[in-house]
Amino acid sequence: MKFGIDRLLAEHRLRAPLMRRRVALLAHPASVTADLTHTLDALAACADVKLAAAFGPQHGLRGEKQDNMIESPDFTDPVHGIPVFSLYGEVRRPTDAMMDTFDVILVDLQDLGCRIYTFITTLRYVLEAAAKHRKTVWVLDRPNPVGRPVEGLTLRAAWQSFVGAGALPMRGAGRMVRQDP
Repeated sequence: MKFGIDRLLAEHRLRAPLMRRRVALLAHPASVTADLTHTLDALAACADVKLAAAFGPQHGLRGEKQDNMIESPDFTDPVHGIPVFSLYGEVRRPTDAMMDTFDVILVDLQDLGCRIYTFITTLRYVLEAAAKHRKTVWVLDRPNPVGRPVEGLTLRAAWQSFVGAGALPMRGAGRMVRQDP
């Protein structure tokens, strides 16, 4: 099995639609290739990918904020010279200015399908902003390490928050289940 990032790097035809477009990346510390290169560094090494920005969820793009509930500031990546926007700092949703920095955003977030983990919420907020701004989103697939069982009740709308942003079961968010009232 190959992760989405490994296929994208290995197959030029998959990258072809990215040529001449400004590319952003939403990633975290587990966003690595099969040889453990961070996705940001791997994409930066591709001559046909123009990295314009990066986004970091809770804990940061490279894990610079591992303590829980510690917000991250925006900064300029010291190696690649691109802006890195925090989606767990002053804002949780991408701003209009952030969205103006790219044409396509690649999302490479390892997640375990538990609704109280914030990565699924961050993805949702990015998808909503992308729809509003007519931006393209590519989700680079990764398998759920916990498997596929669905556990728990579906979250009710009145209880939605950043740690539960949709009508998802507690675990197994990768698969929708029907819940009758």
